[in-house]
Amino acid sequence: MSNVLISDHETTRFITMNRPEKRNALNDALIADLKAALREADAEETLRAIVIRGAGKDFCSGADLSALQKIASASFEENVEDARSLAELFELIRKVRVPVIAAVHGRALAGGCGLATACDLVLATNTVRFGYPEVKIGFVPAMVAAILRRNLGEKKSFELLTQGFEYSAEEALQLGLVNQLFDEENFDAAVTEYASRYAAVSRSAVAMTKSLIYDIDAQDFASAIEKGVVANANARMTEDCRRGIAKFLEK
Repeated sequence: MSNVLISDHETTRFITMNRPEKRNALNDALIADLKAALREADAEETLRAIVIRGAGKDFCSGADLSALQKIASASFEENVEDARSLAELFELIRKVRVPVIAAVHGRALAGGCGLATACDLVLATNTVRFGYPEVKIGFVPAMVAAILRRNLGEKKSFELLTQGFEYSAEEALQLGLVNQLFDEENFDAAVTEYASRYAAVSRSAVAMTKSLIYDIDAQDFASAIEKGVVANANARMTEDCRRGIAKFLEK
């Protein structure tokens, strides 16, 4: 059985984690296949959005038992290499040109919660449970801290990462960690409709905006504004922009 299933709906690529019997727990093979699927999708010029979702009852429950057993017996160097593999997945999501959307149902815990948070946009059913329970077993939700801290203030990030409790989809929405909630019964259709909105806007403009948003993360105000100037000028040179201006002027 494949670790991921790939399907397309018009201009949206769906990447489905396919380990339902393990609650889509992350292991080396699944992480590698997710990275390969994202790279393949990034090379498809016709795609406008990518959706990552989970088969079965849950989005992703974090690291699986075999991964935890490997961590317990590995050397420091081996653990660095293993952690870097997941970090590369989080980084790759930001480098892919089109929006990457997490479609979350059931539970998104530990590394699964980190995977959802790493995506550009997060959609969830109103019954989802999120959480970072790593600290309960002496583990640190480390790579996702870099992303969570960019989404939240220090104190709320500290609370979520160090107390290990689960929080609801509604709480995640209020915190700004989820973009929209949908009923579970209509979730797939709602996700498909949401992703399809990117077919109605310029692919190059969205790609450049995504790159700019993440590029200015650690910049001071003046540097961020200057990067915006360059991005603006680059956008004006694209075929999408020229066609859009010509269409606007024809009205």
